[in-house]
Parts: sequence; structure tokens; C-alpha cells
Amino acid sequence: ADGPVTTGIVTAELVAAVRDRLAASGDDADAPAVARAVREVGAVLGHDELRAVVRAVRAEVLGAGPLQALLESPGVTDVLVEGGRVWVDRGAGLQRVDLDLGGPARVRALAVRLAAAGGQRLDDAAPVVDARLPDGTRLHAVLPPVAEPGTLLSLRVHRPQGFSLEDLVRRGSVAPVLEPVLRGLVARRANLLVSGATGTGKTTLLAALLSLVPADERIVCIEEAAELRPDHPHVVRLVARRPNVEGAGEIDLASLVRHALRMRPDRVVLGECRGADVREVLSALNTGHDGGCATLHANAATDVPARLEALGALAGMTPRAVAAQAASALDAVVHLRRTRGLRHVAEIGAVSGGSDGLVVERVLACGPDGELEVGAAWPEVARRWGLDPVVA
Repeated sequence: ADGPVTTGIVTAELVAAVRDRLAASGDDADAPAVARAVREVGAVLGHDELRAVVRAVRAEVLGAGPLQALLESPGVTDVLVEGGRVWVDRGAGLQRVDLDLGGPARVRALAVRLAAAGGQRLDDAAPVVDARLPDGTRLHAVLPPVAEPGTLLSLRVHRPQGFSLEDLVRRGSVAPVLEPVLRGLVARRANLLVSGATGTGKTTLLAALLSLVPADERIVCIEEAAELRPDHPHVVRLVARRPNVEGAGEIDLASLVRHALRMRPDRVVLGECRGADVREVLSALNTGHDGGCATLHANAATDVPARLEALGALAGMTPRAVAAQAASALDAVVHLRRTRGLRHVAEIGAVSGGSDGLVVERVLACGPDGELEVGAAWPEVARRWGLDPVVA
């Protein structure tokens, strides 16, 4: 045999040899093919060791290699690689994981392979990439020397099974006192902006809210990557496309918003408002398409006006124009926060415009313990939204 001879030991070298033998033969990475490759490289393994090699080789060929087991672990939302160090987030903040990735060259090779699996190029000429893996995992990768001290990988796990609003209440992400408010906003076709920092659960909450939309309505979702999975019978998804290596073929979010308006939508949803597309979104919500939603990165509900102004500037809009459009288009801001590892709805704000420009007034606030703080403007805002002003 021309590979490593081992007896009952599963090593990285053995997995690499079996993987290379499969690649040379052109066989799929199914169990019989892996078993043949093991015999061909001269390895003698028991049943359990052979199963371990099959899993490892399939992860190398079809998945994320040594990171695959972490991505499949229940509760894991993010896996991060910094050179040779690995971190995971299981919902309570980042934790270091003792995992051997095999050195800088293998980490780089893993990043390049994952990018290719997502249909993207990653090399010295294009050292930064965003991609979507076949299983839905979101990948961001950076190669040295742009990345220091070594290759950086950020993997956001995609869970095909979403959460209902009831699930989020049980998990503590939505306080029970806020559930009827959120249901009422959806039922009354309020235009919502879901805000929060990275990793606070904006997409999860938005999908849960869209699952409350009546079944006879058509939802058109516009996203940079297909992440929203509402439990609804009539959802149309439009996904942006990046330019190819020649710089051609791009389809951006702004153009998709314009196309969505021609599709007879009952509700228009933008997965993430992050650039010049804000102009089209505000325009759409101002043309009779009530019940629309979008997400936005912001540190607090009261920071939303400044964020919208900054995005509007990218679209050539003046602060006054942004304020006028947003005040007319948006009804409420639902803001999420992460406190001691718990992602939760922390604030609900009312959007209005005046002489001072766009204002988001906090009318309800809730800590991770579920204690509710009611703003002075809540009774008036509740009546304006058609909701019961009594919350308890």
C-alpha cells in the first residue's frame, strides 16, 4: 500500500490519505467507497474506527472538515476560526474550543474549499469572501496577509426549522406581556423595523412574526442570502446576486425591491436594510404596501433615525427626505438586545416625524427578567396602532 498503515487509530493523516484516494478514483464519499479507500491505503480498522473515518472523510469532502461536528451540534449558532483557534457560540457568548485544525496550510485550504462550495473564489487576488454553503451555512472568510495572525473563518449556522412566536416566548426571547403587542402589530398591518446588533436574533424574530400573517396574503421576501423561513404557505423569495469575477451579473437589493413591487405583494419584506436599498424600501412602504418589514443593525431603538440617515445618504437622500419618508412609511421599531447571553426583545418604539426630524420614542421596554417598563406615550400610541393600552 502507498498510504499510512495504521491499526485501530484514526488520525488526520489517515483521513487525508483516504480523502486523496477517493479524489483520485472519482468515487463518491459514501460508506462503501470510503471502506474501499481505507483498505487501499493499508489501514486496518475495527467497525467503530471505520465509522469514524467515514464521518471524518464525508465532513472533509462534503462538509466543513473538522468544524462539521460543531456546526451540527444542537444550540450552536456561530463557529469562528482565528488562525488555529476555534470559538463557538451556543447562545451564551463565545467559548473557546480545543480543536486541532492541522496548521495554517490546512486552515487556508479549508477556507478555499468552503468558498468554492459556495460558488465563490478565494485566493491571494481575492482574499475576502462572503458565501452561502449548500446546507445554508453563511460563510465569511479572510486570508492572510489581510487577516492576522492567520486565516479567519466566520460560519453562521442555518437552522432550517424556525421558531414560532410561542417558541420565542417559551425560550425567554419575548416576554409574555409583549406577545399580544407583537401579534397586534402584525394583525393590524403595521410597518415594522426589527433592529438590533449582530447576532441578537433579528432574522429569527422576523420569521416568527411573518408566520402570523394570514394565509391568504402573499409575502415577498428580498434578501442578500436566503435566511428567512417563515411558516407561511405563500412566500416568494428574491435573493441578490454578487458580480462574477469579471464584475458582471450583479443583481442588488435595490433592483429586487423594484421587481418585488410588480409581483402583486401583500407584504414586502427586506431581510436586511444596509445600503442604498433603503430608498426603495421606504418608497414601497409609502405606496400602500402596509404590513411590510425590514431589519436594521442598530444599538438601540433611539439610534434608528441616525442609522436610516446614514443609509439614506448612500442613496443620495438628504436627512430631511429620509425623515419625511420614514415617518410616513414606518409605524414601529422592535429592538432586540443580548443580555447575559439571552437574546430578547428589549424595546418597542413608535416612529414619528417633526421639526426635529425623525424620532423613535421608546414606549415599551423589557429586561431579560420580563419586567416591563411602560413609557408615558404608550396609551396614545396604543390607540393609534389599534391596540389595547392595558399591558400586564
